[in-house]
Amino acid sequence: MTMGKIQIYDTTLRDGAQGEGISFSLEDKIRIARRLDKIGVHYIEAGWPGSNPKDMEFYRRMLDYPFRSARLAAFCSTRRAGTVPEDDANLRAVLDCGVRTATMVGKSWDFHVFRALNTTLEENLDMVRQSVAFLKAHGLEVIYDAEHFFDGYKAQPEYALATLKAAQEAGADTIVLCDTNGGTLPTEITEIVSRVCGELRVPVGIHTHNDSGLAVANSIMAVEAGAVMVQGTVNGYGERCGNADLCVVIPNLAVKKRLSTIPRENLVYLTDLSRYVSEIANMNPDPRQPYVGSSAFAHKGGIHVNALLKDSGTYEHIPPESVGNTRRVLVSELSGISNLVYKFRELNLNGNHHGEENRQLLAQLKELESQGFQFEGAEGSLELLLRKAYDGYRRPFALEGMRLLTDLKDDRVIHSEAVIKLKVNDQIVHTAAEGNGPVNALDNALRKALEEFFPGINEMQLNDYKVRVLDEKAGTEAVVRVLIETGDGRKTWGTVGVSSNIIEASWQALADSFAYGILKRQEDQSSS
Repeated sequence: MTMGKIQIYDTTLRDGAQGEGISFSLEDKIRIARRLDKIGVHYIEAGWPGSNPKDMEFYRRMLDYPFRSARLAAFCSTRRAGTVPEDDANLRAVLDCGVRTATMVGKSWDFHVFRALNTTLEENLDMVRQSVAFLKAHGLEVIYDAEHFFDGYKAQPEYALATLKAAQEAGADTIVLCDTNGGTLPTEITEIVSRVCGELRVPVGIHTHNDSGLAVANSIMAVEAGAVMVQGTVNGYGERCGNADLCVVIPNLAVKKRLSTIPRENLVYLTDLSRYVSEIANMNPDPRQPYVGSSAFAHKGGIHVNALLKDSGTYEHIPPESVGNTRRVLVSELSGISNLVYKFRELNLNGNHHGEENRQLLAQLKELESQGFQFEGAEGSLELLLRKAYDGYRRPFALEGMRLLTDLKDDRVIHSEAVIKLKVNDQIVHTAAEGNGPVNALDNALRKALEEFFPGINEMQLNDYKVRVLDEKAGTEAVVRVLIETGDGRKTWGTVGVSSNIIEASWQALADSFAYGILKRQEDQSSS
């Protein structure tokens, strides 16, 4: 088993960017690289300067940035067959971009040598040997990535090992074994990495892909077998099924294996890093992502929550705050009294938490869920419901009347107008507004009616609007559930509405959304 420090090598900006739907701008790369440096990864591989001008510009821009912990690595490949390193444009580009660390990929599978490179096995060894030696002669640290190594080893083990030894003889500082097709099993990883570590003098690393759903497990097993560097990406982004997820690898090594990875005190920033990168990549965060997902420490079953109230270790393998995450207790048809008790404590609500009122409230919640309400993604609506039961909360406005007008003309442009009458602070407000569709018009009219009384409402923006048909067989008479996500730049919250009339369901969710935002703003003002 490997002991001591495991170097974390991040390739989100190169290998991760090859994932479907992901494209980083130059400024995106700079922002992510700085965040990766801040959290304490040891290497940041940000691109291939020989492949495109954007990557070259990135490296040149970063020459003036003083990294605190990370070394910036530029990606390249061995020289082309039949040439010399001095004439290879991609190797020259690494020298021109100004980095002190190069990561070079080379072939270790005879099948690829013949079919992809169209050359001989001996020429491939010369390509590896000469290319590594060329960069070493210019004073660079060279990390050699043995592409398709595990497939190559299983086909021709001695040749695959020969490619590694060629890189070692030429001066490679670290040799990384790549499961490029992602098809290797953990037992195979253990056996092969153990042999390689016994054959080589230089440190060994691991680079796995997730095509078999085993990238993280394979990375951990490689470390067990002697690897001292793990390559991966934030959130497991990467081509096809992605790469090893560093947001899972790091805490597994640091917490479970008690190995040194990033600085221990920086583990609390993992969840923030995960969500930061997903935001820049314009990818929806995976709620079930281990350690950092929003559901990673979410509890729903009543028996579970009852035990959590006694000791969180009963249903959590680590404290969520140790990786910057938070515990969430959900309320649904599966809830027990303990779920409500936990929510009361979380919201600092008073009340008899074990009396008949609790049982009635729980029954009400379960009845609403049976009608189609879903409070897991609508905790704003849930909190308002709990406050009505225990604090006598009432919305700061009441609907007196609403009328929606929608015109569809020959130019296929929809013109919508909402006319709304509200009672706010014992005053009747009657106003109208247009919008891009009836819900947007209603949103604009409600905002217009309330802004005089609650100026901060202008900061609230509808971020997402989802409609789910609950009974498709009912056709146009089906009950629908509307989920709305709203934010004010500081926090986001969800609200829900259910009805056979989509406008009524939208109104329920929209009214809760504004009411919750007003409530939270008033609480913030009273506490400051």
